[in-house]
Amino acid sequence: MKIKNRKLFILDDNPDILQVITESLAIAGFTNLTTANCQTQALDLLNRESFDLAILDIMLPDGSGFEVLRHIRKKSTMPVLFLSAVSDIEKQYQGFELGADDYIVKPFRPKELELRLLSILKRSYPQQDELVQLTGCQINFERAAIIKENQEIPLTAKEFSLLRVLYDHKNKIVTFDNLLASVWGEQYQGYENTLMAHIRKIRQKIEVNPSKPVHLTTIKGLGYQLRVD
Repeated sequence: MKIKNRKLFILDDNPDILQVITESLAIAGFTNLTTANCQTQALDLLNRESFDLAILDIMLPDGSGFEVLRHIRKKSTMPVLFLSAVSDIEKQYQGFELGADDYIVKPFRPKELELRLLSILKRSYPQQDELVQLTGCQINFERAAIIKENQEIPLTAKEFSLLRVLYDHKNKIVTFDNLLASVWGEQYQGYENTLMAHIRKIRQKIEVNPSKPVHLTTIKGLGYQLRVD
């Protein structure tokens, strides 16, 4: 998973600051942001969902960010960053003692928040190329390429999208309609021949014998299947 696709939880009781945080992170490329404005809402969300990182305010109308962190640490080791107007060094020490990974004092610079988050996420979730082993080659989704005989063969945007959908449903049949809708959108009528052409090009890149495919197979009358051991 790409770093900026990680699921972030943001807690702040000030709607203006919450908006600044979410807008600045969205502009920076973070795609998965969930917010809360009080301790009660935060605990409810944390009990129902899993997150990759939390940004917590300290002073809340119905509690404290410290209490939220205590709750998190009972069941999760996900990284936590405090973003608070509380500049008291003793409070900062308290946050670290409870298990926080970083602490930023408001007012903050959006760029600093972005860089601190990236640093924490890279440290907490080391990136590894996602390699899929096939007969005679590998699919490298991180690099959008096929590794074959020590050569890197790039995938086009449509080839990558098709392979991604097929791999997400590996060893299952993906119908023609579902594949078309996933890659070309709901208005996919007329792209059937284009789909077949892309499938043919993908086979040329991943199959040992494209005329007799063993991995990307056609299920007659239904769709395609990516077979992966």
